[in-house]
Amino acid sequence: MKKLPNTAKAVIIGGGIVGCSTAYHLAKLGWRDTVLLERKKLTSGTTFHAAGLVGQLRSSANITQMLGYSVDLYNKIEEETGLATGWKMNGGLRLACNEARWSEVKRQATTAQSFGLDMQLLSPKEAQDLWPLMTIDDVVGAAFLPTDGQANPSDITQALAKGARMAGASIFEDTAVIDLEIDKGRIKAVITQYGRIECEKVICCAGQWTRDFAARFGVNVPLVSMEHQFMITEAIKDVPADLPTLRDPDRLTYYKEEVGGLIMGGYEPNPVPWAVKGIPEDFHYTLLDSNFDHFEQLMELALGRVPALQTAGVKELVNGPESFTPDGNFILGEAPELRNFYVGAGFNAFGIAAGGGAGMALADWVYNGEPPYDLWSVDIRRFGRPHFDTDWVRTRTIEAYAKHYTMAWPHEEHASGRPCRKSPLYDRLKDQGACFGEKLGWERPNWFADLDGGEEAKDVYSFSRPNWFEAVAREHKAVREAAALFDQTSFAKFALKGPDAAKALSWIAANDIDKPVGSLTYTQMLDDRGGIQCDLTVARTAADEFYIVTGTGFATHDFNWISRNIGANLNAQLFDITSSNAVLSLMGPNARAVLQSVTKANISHKAFKFGSFKTIGIAGCPVMALRVTYVGELGWELHLPVEYAQTVYSALMKAGAAHGLINAGYRAIESCRLEKGYRAWGSDIGPDHTPFEAGLGWAVKLRKKIDFKGREAVATQKAKGVAKMLSCFTVDDPDAILLGRETIYRNGKRVGWLTSGGYGHWVQKAIGYGYVRRKAGVDQAFVREGNYELDIGGRRCKCKVHLQPLYDPKMKRIKC
Repeated sequence: MKKLPNTAKAVIIGGGIVGCSTAYHLAKLGWRDTVLLERKKLTSGTTFHAAGLVGQLRSSANITQMLGYSVDLYNKIEEETGLATGWKMNGGLRLACNEARWSEVKRQATTAQSFGLDMQLLSPKEAQDLWPLMTIDDVVGAAFLPTDGQANPSDITQALAKGARMAGASIFEDTAVIDLEIDKGRIKAVITQYGRIECEKVICCAGQWTRDFAARFGVNVPLVSMEHQFMITEAIKDVPADLPTLRDPDRLTYYKEEVGGLIMGGYEPNPVPWAVKGIPEDFHYTLLDSNFDHFEQLMELALGRVPALQTAGVKELVNGPESFTPDGNFILGEAPELRNFYVGAGFNAFGIAAGGGAGMALADWVYNGEPPYDLWSVDIRRFGRPHFDTDWVRTRTIEAYAKHYTMAWPHEEHASGRPCRKSPLYDRLKDQGACFGEKLGWERPNWFADLDGGEEAKDVYSFSRPNWFEAVAREHKAVREAAALFDQTSFAKFALKGPDAAKALSWIAANDIDKPVGSLTYTQMLDDRGGIQCDLTVARTAADEFYIVTGTGFATHDFNWISRNIGANLNAQLFDITSSNAVLSLMGPNARAVLQSVTKANISHKAFKFGSFKTIGIAGCPVMALRVTYVGELGWELHLPVEYAQTVYSALMKAGAAHGLINAGYRAIESCRLEKGYRAWGSDIGPDHTPFEAGLGWAVKLRKKIDFKGREAVATQKAKGVAKMLSCFTVDDPDAILLGRETIYRNGKRVGWLTSGGYGHWVQKAIGYGYVRRKAGVDQAFVREGNYELDIGGRRCKCKVHLQPLYDPKMKRIKC
């Protein structure tokens, strides 16, 4: 065995496809002193028993782009290294066997088109011509993506490993990592069974071992092991070598050609967790006992599709444990708990499809300190407090696994592990008809059923108008005409304190937050490229203290972004105080009348202007009232200690009865914000978008001589102009359902896709937002001059474009 180096720029732990891909890409970036350590042999964890299907389309444009990069890499790595990979670009078929699934597939085809993929919709007979072994009696239609394919997992990993070595990286097998040396929160070295390697950065790509290993150093990686089985047959007559991969989600199964036979596997509704009490000590290159009884349910479904399986010989029923996550997406990025500790794990049985691109993105993240593009859907910071509990993670992951091939309904909520985090008003609102959704463990009222009118507080999902449509319309009407009360206790809330708090926050925030005590500032926080990393509200509570409010799902991400960008020499500390305060948002034209009837404070417009806050008294409670809105109406967010929530809620509802006050939920907020043109981080805005592209340039302090992170990038962009512009679209067709990702056409040419979509109940139209893109540049005139259509599930619909809000409370409605 060759001697370990004493130092390395980066050490990768784990020699599966993701670890080897990361080593390959780091070495290609010039980090020749990258070291990969594998405790046993390369691929010996889970890679060696992967099925090897490579599909590209995901609901995120950037993850689709990442998987497309995998395909490009697999197309050339064999020639580069001289090692065979088993890669075949034989295309991928997806079947639809009922009208709801066909609606889903047509939506997926539109998404593929939006993201630049050529997904073709086929008739059942056209699909059978590509896959002659299948019966099509129940098939309604199919989609075919010619650039999908399949690979031999072990071979492609070995090719990446050779490519990494050729570029200068070092790989050591049979070398276990025992410990990390950490000093004052900084990684100093990796300790192996053969010695110490001093290093700056550690990348943990240890598959299903990642959670336990990372937890030793305070890092939370929410994944668990699940059994996953697939069958390998003997050769079957007339199986062509170029047979496309096949996914048959209504029968929960997938197929690929394998040496003249077939591999058939699937995702059963009752999956089996593995290693609940821990992974066995020396587990490697090991399969679990085949569970024929459990696999029988998938076999029965498969026989109805591929009759040849009835007589085919069975080589093996492979049962291999793989790591799965609570939301079905893999995990990438720098751990928020430990600087320079990166993770690439939890690939949910599509590690081969993702491996090439994930390694590229992770290497770029390590090399540059930030990802190459927005990777929020797989970012490790998307998780939160519930994910520290392995039992909760396992419960939710079982549900996610079981849903792998079930219908991906719009707005679908998870059912497992609930309720977890509850507002003090949870039971009370439930008794009043609240239908709850869940985000980061928090129960949040999405809408309220009319229990007296016979409505049931239960979501019935559909690609048409859902069962909550009329309920949301009632709540929306109350917001616009009277008043509504929203329980938004789940908001993430931080306190930034210290003598240098203002200086620290002034650097991080793009807007000017250095205002008098009592001021409220809406601001973005930018990265060095000008991308929007955070979108939040800041209240100045003292000369040396700020109260920060951001979205529920961004608690970990935003806390990490702010804390890591506080200057090293500044005396300022950030605290998460989310659980301390309840939040009741009182919104609507009658909001002032309701609020004034329960407080002695002067809340007139003159005394209490928009963009400010005051502490007022309500029913014996000190309430921090923020004059702000996300629905486009007069209103206040009322932040108060949790123990007062019941009392204040009662006082508001009692006083509001005379003013038409009702309970309302998050789906009404979404409908209202679409009408008013408010942006949503994670869809309309994010790291790939700048304030000037998103129409938020007014919230950037370029006119002031105050330096801030990202200033140079946005100043340059403002001077040169933008290549994309966020625009609003409305569709007159009453049957149009906009969900996001619909393709935008301008004068017949594809120019982008919708980042969000929904229905505006006041303007009574489907509303969508999306970026109009042109490499040569985009301005308002270019946007306005076009004739637009949206592709909605394969159907072109004419639409109108808008650059101003559709709704203004002073005008009540703008022509749309």
